[in-house]
Amino acid sequence: MKLTIKDGKLIHVEGDEEHSITGGRLCPRCLALKDVVYHPDRVLYPMKRDPKDRGKDKWEKITWDEAYDMIVEKVTDIKAKFGAESIVVYGGTGREACLYYYPLAFAVLQTPNCCYTQSGWSCYGPRCSVSEFIFGAGYPEIDYAGFFADRFDNPDFELPKIVVCWGKHPLQSNGDGIFGHALVDMMKLGTKIIMVDPRITWLGSRDGNMTVQIKPGTDAALALAVVNIMIQEGTYDHEFVDYWCYGFEELKARAAEYTVEKVSEITWVPEEEILEFAHILGDPANRPASIAWGLAVDQNSNGVQVAQLIIIIQALMGVIDVPGGLTIGPTKSMLGSWRMDGIEELAANGLWDKRIGSHKWLGLAAGMATTSPDETLVTAETGEPYELHMAWFNSTNFLAPTCSSQPQRWYKALLKMDFNVVQDLFMTPTAMGLADLFLPLPTFAEHDGIVLPHYGRNTVFMGAMNEAFRVGDTRSDIEVLIELGKRLNPKAWQFDDVEDFFTKQCEELGFTFDELRHMGLYQPGYTYRKYEKGLLRADGQLGFNTPTGRIEFSSTLYPMWGEDALPFYEEPRFSQVSQPSMAEEYPLMMTTGSRKYTSFHSEHRQVDILRRIDKWPVVEVHPETAKKYGLQDGDWAEISNMFGRAKAKVVITPIVDPRIVNATHGWWFPEQDGEAPNLFGVWKSNVNTMIPNLCIGKLGFGAPYKGIMCKIEKSTSVED
Repeated sequence: MKLTIKDGKLIHVEGDEEHSITGGRLCPRCLALKDVVYHPDRVLYPMKRDPKDRGKDKWEKITWDEAYDMIVEKVTDIKAKFGAESIVVYGGTGREACLYYYPLAFAVLQTPNCCYTQSGWSCYGPRCSVSEFIFGAGYPEIDYAGFFADRFDNPDFELPKIVVCWGKHPLQSNGDGIFGHALVDMMKLGTKIIMVDPRITWLGSRDGNMTVQIKPGTDAALALAVVNIMIQEGTYDHEFVDYWCYGFEELKARAAEYTVEKVSEITWVPEEEILEFAHILGDPANRPASIAWGLAVDQNSNGVQVAQLIIIIQALMGVIDVPGGLTIGPTKSMLGSWRMDGIEELAANGLWDKRIGSHKWLGLAAGMATTSPDETLVTAETGEPYELHMAWFNSTNFLAPTCSSQPQRWYKALLKMDFNVVQDLFMTPTAMGLADLFLPLPTFAEHDGIVLPHYGRNTVFMGAMNEAFRVGDTRSDIEVLIELGKRLNPKAWQFDDVEDFFTKQCEELGFTFDELRHMGLYQPGYTYRKYEKGLLRADGQLGFNTPTGRIEFSSTLYPMWGEDALPFYEEPRFSQVSQPSMAEEYPLMMTTGSRKYTSFHSEHRQVDILRRIDKWPVVEVHPETAKKYGLQDGDWAEISNMFGRAKAKVVITPIVDPRIVNATHGWWFPEQDGEAPNLFGVWKSNVNTMIPNLCIGKLGFGAPYKGIMCKIEKSTSVED
């Protein structure tokens, strides 16, 4: 982005046409930056209130020194009385690649408990962990030539013939690493897109593209059918499978259980479409090809198996780590490994062994440096295996329907904490309901930092964020880490300032932070077929960094953690098939979480220029379904099930199947009364009240966010 500053004030925003990936294209949220920066409701100074006033608008403005003094006093006292493990840092889809809430926990507060609150850790973490377990590499991403300054003209790159977007709509959901409009660029050059999605999307409806419209939560069955067809018809890459894959015969036997007829009944996908999909992927003329997998994979009860199968399908096609195929990052995160600093000391002190859930969910404990969110909630509620006394909310507004399921349970449990800290730009339901101390943040344009796709696990590019101006008295995450770290754990924070910190992180790349800020964009290049060159294993041997040295169709790790070594399908736990006694009462399936251009999860709801585009939470309903239940476009409706209920405006559209409804997430109402119990209307359109806090997968991953039974009824308004 290019920002024009006059007399210290932002006056104009535009894209940078010289940026080799974006070409100057900006989303509405970028264009609305001025409206965010100068919004009258933005919090610009630290504030505190008495814990007895949680939920009340009784804030008192304080200085940063007073805030730090308060934190040091509370942390020191809580550690002395209850141990460092009684502190939990909560984070969401974190700012600047989730770089900061991990070291806040491990190296500043020195607690082993860093928690992402989504049941089954159902966001990105499962895909990363499964990638490590199955083929021992960093996060896999489609090759869109992002590594190269000359992009599609680079002689090492080959345009993919096919890109499958499985449970992902990259144009609206660019959060992890892929720049979604790269797919449009590749379409213009000839790439065809296949969408696996319960909804018909813009990409899937373009001429020559395809949509496999699937019943929510049944992706594993579809993938097993594709694997079965490719194996039975012999259309897989025999040489790659023979040399570089483990457990083929076992996979063949398992996949044979999933016939086209059986899978069509499970997934609602017609038999001829399943065959067409499998034949496209099996045709060597359609290679190179790749699969972009999204959040819907993680939010599937069968998410671990779906992720394993997506890797398997690409291995069967022989497109892993080849031009135009699937790129894989190194096991060591670029510029991100420092996030784990502090764990070694926690382990030496015996604290790491106290990480919540690490003894129950062994796969999660092996793959992620976090707690189990499901066990963390139970611990907060019950005080077992030990009591929790402090919560720090670093990058999450999880009382709003963003990640936490059954958020009322979280709210009630966290009200019991002795001390709660929130960092944010605006007063949110989470902050108003729970915080004792509010630490205000700058926007990205008001502080120095970095842009790091895929959290460092597959860094397609890296960019600098350069402070252009600053409004109010705010502190960025890294500023808080350095300043507070010097008070609580000075030996871990030997940095002069932010520039010194980032320069030390950039040393391994051969430049300083100041050089990066003038460079603007760093693209590291890419080495293909690393498995043939000994570049994936620490011992320098050929192959993949797994126990067998191969991509493991049959996992050698899963049985140690109580999971089936081979992928399988399990019907969604709360569907009409698995719960036939409730099928009449709850005849529809609900999916949620599809993105909007105007908001990032629960952010931007108070920004008028964006709110005018998406004014209300909506539920998409097929015309047949709307007629059946007496619904009209624009009606308020109540969606409900055995767990909860949510209000939304009806949008009648043929893009959804008559048997499902699609509800938007992340809704609260900044214009409403902020004090408890209303909390900006956070419970009124909260679809996550309908999702149980229930980890289903045996590794500690997977929950029923995608595909849960419900009913829909006409309502009069958003109010109860």
